[in-house]
Amino acid sequence: MRKICAALLIAAALGGCAGRAQLQSTPNLTVVADASSLPAPERSDLVAADRPALIGPLDTIQVEVVNIPDFTREIQVDASGRIAMPLVGTVDARGTTAEELARAIEAALRAHSVRDPEVVVNIKSSVSQVATVDGQVVEPGLYPVTNQMTLMRAIASAKGLTEFARGEDVVILRSVKGQRMAALYNVGAIRRGIYADPAIYANDVIVVGDSPQRRLFRDLVALSPLLAAPLIAIIR
Repeated sequence: MRKICAALLIAAALGGCAGRAQLQSTPNLTVVADASSLPAPERSDLVAADRPALIGPLDTIQVEVVNIPDFTREIQVDASGRIAMPLVGTVDARGTTAEELARAIEAALRAHSVRDPEVVVNIKSSVSQVATVDGQVVEPGLYPVTNQMTLMRAIASAKGLTEFARGEDVVILRSVKGQRMAALYNVGAIRRGIYADPAIYANDVIVVGDSPQRRLFRDLVALSPLLAAPLIAIIR
């Protein structure tokens, strides 16, 4: 009897996986009836909204002082977020944009009698602007955050969900004005366009939940040959 019940559980689980939700139009989504009529994007659609790229500890920057080649150099920001240059001294670069840091260096040079300094700062590589992707993804880890980083892109960067992932239980943790905040998202709903794919920012932590039901189903499938053999023997 126990074996028959287990077999019925497997059949029920398989039946539950058979259905597939249909795309439906919502205030935020227009479903095109004829797939061949899906229009091409406009140029503005291809550019993400600008986010300020901030400099952080251990980032590498290129500082160029126009017409003063000896001052042009590549610098790694130290662990406390500071850089040091001749005449300029120590400057706190943490949390500044490239433009803001350039203006701070110019001010320091003017204070040391450099006439009309013109400074250009570029971020060469960033290790501080990253998000953490954890939980039931194939490759948990730290991933760089760009202007176009969203929840779905972050999960794709981590090679997608595992077989045991609970797609409706995805949490984004974020600090806002020193307050720790969290929001719950449903990957399946985002895929169907029910609501927008949320933006991901530096220092966000994404945690994909675990599905005990999927693990149970895997275990039942693994047991199915053992369950089927006695049933076949009885039928014979």
